[in-house]
Amino acid sequence: MNFKDLTNKTLIKDNDIDWEELGGGVKRKVMPFDDNLMLVKVAFEKDAIGTIHNHPHLQVSYVAKGSFEVTMGNGKKILNEGDVFFAPSNVFHGVVCLEAGLLIDIFNPHRKDFL
Repeated sequence: MNFKDLTNKTLIKDNDIDWEELGGGVKRKVMPFDDNLMLVKVAFEKDAIGTIHNHPHLQVSYVAKGSFEVTMGNGKKILNEGDVFFAPSNVFHGVVCLEAGLLIDIFNPHRKDFL
């Protein structure tokens, strides 16, 4: 399924979307989105790194599985399944996966760079 097909869908089956390999033990699936909102699944192998970065988008991330050391600005905290982090616009953030896991990332507006 290509990304243009997703923009007009409201009911999406996980198996209809392929994982995109990002390297270093990280892969992602861009799920539903429109101009204002995007949901992305990001799977991490143990010890994989989500490099410190920032972006103008608001981001909320739900730890669906595993354990992560999350850096947000100058702080760090270990988050586990069921925990959440919020990345405000332009704040540097990243993760180190301590136990194989899955993050569910929600962005506002959508991330054109992921398409």
